[in-house]
Amino acid sequence: MHSPSSVEPVDFVISWVDGNDPAHRQKLARYTSKVKDASCDDVAGDTRFANIGEINYCVASIHRFARFARQIFIITDNQNPHLEEFLSQHFDDLIPIRIIDHSVIFKGYEEYLPTFNSRAIEAMMWRIPGLSERFVYLNDDFLFVAPCTVKDFFEGDSTVCYADWYPTYFAKFLRFIKPKKNGHKPVGFKDSMLNAISITGSCFRFLYLAHTPRALRRSFFEKFFNENPDVLIRNIRHKFRDAEQYNSQELFYMTEHRSGRCLVRSPKTFGLYLKPRKGGDYVRNKLERFDRNHRALFCCFNSLDQACIEDRKLVMEWINRRISL
Repeated sequence: MHSPSSVEPVDFVISWVDGNDPAHRQKLARYTSKVKDASCDDVAGDTRFANIGEINYCVASIHRFARFARQIFIITDNQNPHLEEFLSQHFDDLIPIRIIDHSVIFKGYEEYLPTFNSRAIEAMMWRIPGLSERFVYLNDDFLFVAPCTVKDFFEGDSTVCYADWYPTYFAKFLRFIKPKKNGHKPVGFKDSMLNAISITGSCFRFLYLAHTPRALRRSFFEKFFNENPDVLIRNIRHKFRDAEQYNSQELFYMTEHRSGRCLVRSPKTFGLYLKPRKGGDYVRNKLERFDRNHRALFCCFNSLDQACIEDRKLVMEWINRRISL
């Protein structure tokens, strides 16, 4: 039976888009036609919006391994993944699911819609009506692969962060020497974290966030962005990924760590990460290593749409086995 924590509720938030939807593709085309290099993966390439059903397995894994979740919010742009039929085939007791449109979290900021930018959406998701103080954020390509408890994300007043420390000077050096691709320097994951620590205050190291579910606190973002509205606008004014944007979760974790309220755990122990596009025996070998890691709690299959048919089938068989579907 679904029995969420009766003490302090924990909600789950997932950002999702169906890039195969003709209406979405038409809307996207109206804006990408005005943007140079929009087809690049780091800006608005097809893989950023591809949908091959990952959301089904993401939510199914929450039902299987994170039963403490009070409810699941799925942030979309006038879309609905219609998960109930799929989930009801495997679970008798469903965690409540609510679809949240971009227009809801951007209320009062409608001038910045539509947006096709995950960093903009992440900066606004704390505005979901009824969202619990403590919540866990996931991309739709994240999965739970073993039973989790609230303590895997929150311990007392502290929030758990799955990351490794990374030297700031080295990250800045790599950004400086990064070669241009398609006429511009690619907007990288690490760059968004560097931009975040420039806001919180530069230091000699920062938390290199793993591709894992992220434990967050709603009140932090409400207070921070109410006090720094210009910082909020800096992220949400871009319809597509931009080099000036920051990672809002990095901003949260670095601030909390300085206050002694962030517990850092190595993702190498608890997280699994796969890039199916690599080809060869990479996928098969990586999945075998995954199975040998008995402490792993979650995994991320990045850009599964770019994998070959054989590797995609291999991954889906593995996922179905791990979450017992």
